[in-house]
Amino acid sequence: MTNTATIAKLNDTFRANPILGTTILTTGIRNNSSEDIAHIMNKVRNFKDFDEDNNPYGENDFGAFDFKGQKIFWKINYYDRNFEFASPDAANPSITNRVLTVMYADEY
Repeated sequence: MTNTATIAKLNDTFRANPILGTTILTTGIRNNSSEDIAHIMNKVRNFKDFDEDNNPYGENDFGAFDFKGQKIFWKINYYDRNFEFASPDAANPSITNRVLTVMYADEY
């Protein structure tokens, strides 16, 4: 499996199980009802609409969708174990902390 395929698989697994990393919901997302947040997170977990525009490197690390008339973005970033720097190898889960950020597009 290539590094890109490994990273994509790790990202898909993380999105399906957000407790495998850190998840950040921006203020705008947190201002929704708990039911709406659950719906948003379900859409993130099950996102499969990857294409050349939102997934040019094949890592499945970004997505966007509409929710109640507003665009929502989600993005996965890779940090070292101390959250100080970028991970030296996002394909290696033993040295990488994955961080999923969910935000409204206008919060970007």
